[in-house]
Amino acid sequence: MQVQGLLRAPPPRILLYRAISSPPPGGNGGGGGGVAVKQVTRGNMAEALEKLRGRVREAAFVGVDLEMSGVTSAPWRDTFELDRADVRYLKLRDSAERFAALQLGVCPFRWDPAKSAFVAHPIPFSSCRHNFYIFPRKELPSDCSSHEFLCQTTSIDFLAKYQFDFNTCFREGVSYLSRAQEEEALQKFNMLYHGQTATSSTNSEEDRDIPLKSASDILFTERMKMNFKEWRDVIVSKPMVDNHLLGNIKFCAGQFQTVFFKMRPAIMLNGFSSHQLKLIQQVLRKNFRDLVFVCTFGEDDTSEKKVVYSGTDEDRILLMKDVQEDLLKNREERVKSAIGIRHVIDLLSSERKLIVGHSCFLDTRHLMSVNQAVQKLMKHKSKSLSSAFSLLCPASYSSAEKPSSHSPVTIEVEGDETTSSCFISGAKHEAGYDAYMTGCIFAQLCAYLGIKFEQFSPLDNLATNTELQKHINFLSPSWNSGTVIDLSTGMERPEPGYMRRYPAAVYDNIIVIWGFPSKVRPKEIKDCICKVFGSGSVTTVFSIDSTAALVQFKKQESVNDFLDLKAVLERADSAISILHPLSTILEGGQTRAVKYDTYRDICSSSESKSLFADQAEAVCATLKNQLKENVDDNLISGVLDGVALASVTEGDGIISGSNNQDVADVTCHDILDALHDGKALLGRRM
Repeated sequence: MQVQGLLRAPPPRILLYRAISSPPPGGNGGGGGGVAVKQVTRGNMAEALEKLRGRVREAAFVGVDLEMSGVTSAPWRDTFELDRADVRYLKLRDSAERFAALQLGVCPFRWDPAKSAFVAHPIPFSSCRHNFYIFPRKELPSDCSSHEFLCQTTSIDFLAKYQFDFNTCFREGVSYLSRAQEEEALQKFNMLYHGQTATSSTNSEEDRDIPLKSASDILFTERMKMNFKEWRDVIVSKPMVDNHLLGNIKFCAGQFQTVFFKMRPAIMLNGFSSHQLKLIQQVLRKNFRDLVFVCTFGEDDTSEKKVVYSGTDEDRILLMKDVQEDLLKNREERVKSAIGIRHVIDLLSSERKLIVGHSCFLDTRHLMSVNQAVQKLMKHKSKSLSSAFSLLCPASYSSAEKPSSHSPVTIEVEGDETTSSCFISGAKHEAGYDAYMTGCIFAQLCAYLGIKFEQFSPLDNLATNTELQKHINFLSPSWNSGTVIDLSTGMERPEPGYMRRYPAAVYDNIIVIWGFPSKVRPKEIKDCICKVFGSGSVTTVFSIDSTAALVQFKKQESVNDFLDLKAVLERADSAISILHPLSTILEGGQTRAVKYDTYRDICSSSESKSLFADQAEAVCATLKNQLKENVDDNLISGVLDGVALASVTEGDGIISGSNNQDVADVTCHDILDALHDGKALLGRRM
């Protein structure tokens, strides 16, 4: 199955701008120093896109990388091992929506059978490692919104430390539109330009006339009538008049400037108010059939108003047709330009090439986990991009060099325009160079999977390779998920070789707790719950941040039992609630507990709080009242009557209620002993 889109869960990394031609000492990731990377801005976007199109078309696969202005908007939005797939997606979506993509790296790899090597920089073309600067500026006049994105201060500080060129990014970065934004822009353009090109309207003149109530309006219209007549008479009396003569005809202290528009004499109207322009149009309609008011728009979206001489009805129709066509062309070109970086995404999709990323489709992180030889090689080593590149691609090599034992596939690095001002030497964490490193790693991993590139033809589709087919379209949702998602089915499965830190999550058995006293630690939470529900009743307590934790019970029924008991204890003002083991986490009356689906809703909210407890309170403002309303009144009345509701049996940790009237009395000493030792008070009355 070919990849037709681009999905990226970027690791925390930097955008390192290099203004020198050689990489920093030790900074080439174990090889690849001096690899030319083409810097693409809006000034050379069209040229770069056209050249990239040809190289993608002939490529066997394309390495990509994306750099963003930040990673997570809050610590609790990191992806956790106990996060369900939909929760991980919501957290990643939050990052994608809040932070901006500042660089996109694209590097096509072409197989050259004559050299038995991949060529990442084929002569005579310019560099095929493209580093696109991206900035979501307002490109269209019809777009009234202002784009906003977050920057993490640590990332910005790091970028400044390494001389990242913010001016190039913010002033020259390529903007973008989604397909929905493109359609909306075209609709707004149609509304903006509709009716502004024109001569006469189908409406009656009476409907369009402006009443001349003031002396200034009357004087202005009369003066305009005289000036237009004088200018028109010169044009009519001297049809062969040259440009120089027309250019010398001046009116109204410079407000009239004679020009030519589409080979016709015209007056450029400058310095008039919108009311005066309406009066001018009215003068033309009533007095001059051969003078046409035309409004066009320049490249900077400023409108230009002109009065054009058109001697015949046929010529006037032709003039307006030309104006309409120009406006339509202008609209299309402006929107096409504003689409910007999406042209690159559309190109990668339309060519149906394999898209390779370190944390995206055809994930190199996933491929490192499916081969035992690679697992052994990378045992106890980081799976970061730079670490994998240093291990699998320990040196850059030309066609005359032999690959090392750990680099069975030769990748040629050739340069022809490294002295050009728009090329720099690639370095780690710069998107264009990271895309190159990703492709190099992928080529080596393919060899470990048993793919014989010597038998590969440039016309062959690498996506149909039988050895590779079983690994295509698998996505590692995060570095600590322990799973991969089959994008063709949507199913999730364990990742080979992943060592879990926690028992496998059973989401129906999980609750999220927040608002407990800050001094309480995860181990204390587990201990106090186990005193009530029995030893082993809690399998995992995972700290979300200092204010919240995920608690996984061994049995699903314990979830509702815990929530019911918590609600009862909080509403019952008695010695049982004060001295109960759960009072450790209920102290202060601010503790909240909900099921896993509510945790998902909290993560999906557009609220942005740094602490999970604040986020949850903002999302679930009425949660406390809802929980109280859901508590069984019979349970509350039972507590108030002095009936002990919670009982723990040593074997199963099941909570049960009792309304047995035939019970022995229970003393205060019994209560204290039971609370201290976790004993059950079975049906004994106070």
